[in-house]
Amino acid sequence: MQEILRMEHITKRFGDMYANRDINFEVRRGEVHTLLGENGAGKSTLMNVLFGLYQPTEGSIYLNGNKVKIDSPAQAVKLGIGMVHQHFMLVEAMTVFENIILGDRNTKGVFIDRDARRKEILELSQQYGLDVEMDKPITEIAVGAQQRVEILKALYKGAELLVLDEPTAALTDIEVEGLFQIIKKLTAEGKSVIFISHKMREVLHISDRITILRAGESVCTLNREETTGEDLANLMIGRELVPSQYKKIEDAGDAVIKLTDVDYCKESKHNGLNGVSLSVGRGEIVGIAGVDGNGQSQLAQVVTGVITPDSGEVDMKGSRVAKFTPNGFIIEKVSHIPEDRNKMGLIGSMSVMDNIVLKTTELPEFSSGNGLYLKKKAIKEYAEQMQKKYDIRCASIEQETRNLSGGNQQKVILARELESDPDLLVAVHPTRGLDIGAARFVHDTMIAARDNGCGVLLISADFDEILEVSDRIIVMFEGEIMGEYSGKNPPINEISLAMAGK
Repeated sequence: MQEILRMEHITKRFGDMYANRDINFEVRRGEVHTLLGENGAGKSTLMNVLFGLYQPTEGSIYLNGNKVKIDSPAQAVKLGIGMVHQHFMLVEAMTVFENIILGDRNTKGVFIDRDARRKEILELSQQYGLDVEMDKPITEIAVGAQQRVEILKALYKGAELLVLDEPTAALTDIEVEGLFQIIKKLTAEGKSVIFISHKMREVLHISDRITILRAGESVCTLNREETTGEDLANLMIGRELVPSQYKKIEDAGDAVIKLTDVDYCKESKHNGLNGVSLSVGRGEIVGIAGVDGNGQSQLAQVVTGVITPDSGEVDMKGSRVAKFTPNGFIIEKVSHIPEDRNKMGLIGSMSVMDNIVLKTTELPEFSSGNGLYLKKKAIKEYAEQMQKKYDIRCASIEQETRNLSGGNQQKVILARELESDPDLLVAVHPTRGLDIGAARFVHDTMIAARDNGCGVLLISADFDEILEVSDRIIVMFEGEIMGEYSGKNPPINEISLAMAGK
């Protein structure tokens, strides 16, 4: 197969920290080449170098055998490189059609031949099975449709090489299958795809070749047929991955939180709660299993004080909650790992240091004058301790949090939420989008919190995660509790049926 891309001896350094070190990477025409590695391994940095967002400290890039200098995303697009970022780059106030023609190469002056452009986009859409509603605003279409818009936008601008960064992180299983069909059509037409993912099953299903990065360096490149998920996991983390065997707790302490017959918009089967009764005791992990979108988000919002239930009772440590506010629940020592770390868990433009102390700046060790004067030296020393304790990999604690990898962003949240010694930890999809090593760290941290007497409510659409760490398992379907099971020897078939509403 003909080579389309070659990256030679790519090094990218931020200060004294190497994000990429002497990486060689090659992509052939018509193949899916996967980049695999733990969070912070350097995958996104390497692709940002390719797309012109970063300039390499050292190394060269060749496209179709010719050496190129890619000094901006506009130059990358001109050279036939398209990139679909993990967090989509769409203008929400605009329609699908308007997003696709932004920066249109065929536009002359202020006039756009909208009919001609629409015809071109529809032809592309039909050619690759990219079904989109052209006149719908971005805010009114589903996540899977937004991703199709991003792919269509890249193809419309002439992409021959398409980079998909964590493309399945927010998709349903059906949407993932649809994406794979699109990828197969693209490669059949001679396009090339760089696929970034942590999910072994997907990587083994869609890849032609796989390159593993570890700690900013390339480990090896393998053909899909000559490897297994276990081999890839061991290459990613650089050691034998021993299956976790967490001890299951059967006798929990007193209830930290108890819900009795809680309703919230119960007529809405996918965004409501209907007669929900459950409790979380001290020193146990209660896992909420179920297909995503069956009331789990609303449950998390109730038990963190974000929304007020329509009816029913919520008791916190034996006292009925009368007023539902996030700050009130924080005062009651409830910590929260939210489902979207970027929108709900972090302020991306603030530093790692500031995000770590975000909820505690009024404490006397960090400020004086009722929080008016910050003790910056004390805050910095504390943040450096947390960086070491939680293994937050960053150039410095003054680095903007949005520039960290997903796993390291999650570690910042863990440091902030768990160091407050909570009575209840509400963890919603805590390992979504994380690799095996980062997910293991999150699980170990949750178990340590449990063993210190914290009650943990784990909400996850990953059934394996629920089975791995839960002491009790509760199944939700269409806003209702379908069953409760021990986490020690859970009846898998029964739980699966309950998740399907049976």
